[in-house]
Amino acid sequence: MRVGAIASSVAALRSPISRRPFLLPSSDHPHLAGSLYLRRARCRDGRRTMISEQFSSSPPPAQSSSSSSAPFASLARPVDGDAEAEKPLPKQRPWLIVGLGNPGKNYSGTRHNVGFEFVEAIAEAEGISMSSVSFKALFGKGFIGNVPVMLAKPQTFMNASGESVGPIVSYYKIPLKQVLVVFDDLDLPFAKLRLLPKGGHGGHNGFQEYPPAPYHFICYIWMKSVINHLKGSRDFPRLRIGIGRPPGKMNPASFVMRPFNKQEREELDFTLQQGVAAIRILLLEGFDKSATFVNSNKSMEQLS
Repeated sequence: MRVGAIASSVAALRSPISRRPFLLPSSDHPHLAGSLYLRRARCRDGRRTMISEQFSSSPPPAQSSSSSSAPFASLARPVDGDAEAEKPLPKQRPWLIVGLGNPGKNYSGTRHNVGFEFVEAIAEAEGISMSSVSFKALFGKGFIGNVPVMLAKPQTFMNASGESVGPIVSYYKIPLKQVLVVFDDLDLPFAKLRLLPKGGHGGHNGFQEYPPAPYHFICYIWMKSVINHLKGSRDFPRLRIGIGRPPGKMNPASFVMRPFNKQEREELDFTLQQGVAAIRILLLEGFDKSATFVNSNKSMEQLS
């Protein structure tokens, strides 16, 4: 019996242990509350040590890499003496989440910049610094759960966002299905989210008026630049954030440059947090579950 118990213990130690989330029960949806992570602790000399638990509402920090050309090292470490664990693991490609907007104080806090605000909300929630400037964008790298992620806010103005997005995707060889573009949408009710697997630019070449130019014929989002710099492909997901319709006969170009009032700001902040939860689901559980979460979400008014 004693020999059998020892053999069982040794077998348990030799089996690979992967980080997995422990979901907190204090929220209606686990990804709104955060996760607890279990991971292997190792000594500096590489010998096996006891398993430890790391409890945190934010994801583990990025692992250091011996080569600057490899921005994301493998999260899994082999256990010494375990032939299966020592086999090299396939490199995990990062997700790229791009928020569209316009740089400068004149545009900060306006309806047209909710894409920027969304990326900022992710960075704050996940503890990802966006202090570096790369590829004509404010840029950050980190993890959501065990998934490597890049955040970008192109500084090219919206009509040239592709000049930033295209080179990032090309340099890091990111699959298009892992490139999420976030932007504002006049056709969605205010603070409503819509997650789509792919699509076209819908004529979104910027503000162009076609006489007699009623506002629903005006093109208001610059997606064509992104598509052009992805070799014409439209097969990347996008997240639209509703900013409502302009009142009366107000020019939509003027409307999207307006800031939010106090009530709108509260509702938008609530939606951004729901959006952060949707991103966690997207990266950790897949597109379908994330789309279901987004489409079934209730507004702040409906919950009050």
